[in-house]
Amino acid sequence: MRIGLMLAAAALAGGLGTCVSAEERISIGTGGTGGLFYVIGAGVADVINKHAEGMTARAEVTGASVENLRRVAAGQMQIGFSSSSTLYEAATGTGAFDGDKQAVQGIASLYPAVLQVATIAGTGIAGFEDLKGKRINLGPPGSNAAVLAQRLLDAYGVFDPSKAQFLSYTEGVAALGNGTLDATVVLAGAPTASLIDLATQEDMVLLPIDPDRLSDLFANYPYYQPAEIPAGTYKGQDTAVAAINDPATLFAGTEVDPATVQAIAAAIFDHLDELSGVHPQAKAISVESATPMPVELHPGAKAYFDGKS
Repeated sequence: MRIGLMLAAAALAGGLGTCVSAEERISIGTGGTGGLFYVIGAGVADVINKHAEGMTARAEVTGASVENLRRVAAGQMQIGFSSSSTLYEAATGTGAFDGDKQAVQGIASLYPAVLQVATIAGTGIAGFEDLKGKRINLGPPGSNAAVLAQRLLDAYGVFDPSKAQFLSYTEGVAALGNGTLDATVVLAGAPTASLIDLATQEDMVLLPIDPDRLSDLFANYPYYQPAEIPAGTYKGQDTAVAAINDPATLFAGTEVDPATVQAIAAAIFDHLDELSGVHPQAKAISVESATPMPVELHPGAKAYFDGKS
């Protein structure tokens, strides 16, 4: 009897082990714990765990877009977050991935990341033409913000390397406030914390782009989109401000099973009411804005969105 019980217990343990191993584990490349990629990535993991049968998802802390793309393409993760521009460069082997195409495809565009160029009333700067010869923070070195800001200033003919600084968003706002900078940029969803703080302490001015003047920029870099920061987004901002959007995207490796990606897309987009509660920017995620992508959609994502149309 004792031997029989032991055999039965072993069989039960083996059966449980088989059940656990059958769970498909989904690693999601996000960013640092203080960033929006991680916050929304954790929300994505939650809806997958609740609504994608047979899957266990986890948001992984990473160095964000470039690391996520390389690790997903290598099969170390299944899906990840990236800016639209970096996803395009990875899929085409350009920019940071020059000559080294990554095996990735899009799942969905998520929420806007808007380049916000701020100054304060005392500088006398009202438009991009006024930035000639001015001290400007372009954002952290090597960041998407710095790349986009330089392209934008070049388009207006006002980029001066001797006047450019490469500081964090918080440092840039502080330097603008104490008079050691004339303007600073932030690439993020609007409103964003650093500019909320600036607008409460100073008479902040956001510089509007002229989309017609930037037609070549949008043609040369198809992952950028015109955007608008609505009036009232920040204290004292009485009118809407035209800007450039480099959307956050979700992507997968090309080798990930289409059925897996379709189930992930369904878990997210069939339950946006749950995901929208994790952060205000998550409210911008929608089926309608999901499919304009700078790269090819993964077959699993295409199957999902085709079924919604």
